[in-house]
Amino acid sequence: PQIQSNYPNPFNPSTTIAFSIPETGRVRVSVYNIKGQKVKELLNTEMTRGNHRLIWDGKDANNRIVGSGIYFFKLESGGKTSIRKAMLMK
Repeated sequence: PQIQSNYPNPFNPSTTIAFSIPETGRVRVSVYNIKGQKVKELLNTEMTRGNHRLIWDGKDANNRIVGSGIYFFKLESGGKTSIRKAMLMK
């Protein structure tokens, strides 16, 4: 699995995350802050192989707007992981 990109980057208030998975199966996409704390799980579902996109609205698991800073998108699928860095600027 691979996170190709997110755009725009830097972003405010939302960003689109483009990713691909090589085989059909469970896919999890989560957002982490610079301290390594999970901010929000964006996706945790079965998906077909291929290219996909999702949008993060800059909110945490409690639907609160997060602060400016660096965040990491973590894609997990098929026992493998891909991570991409993004910056939220207010």
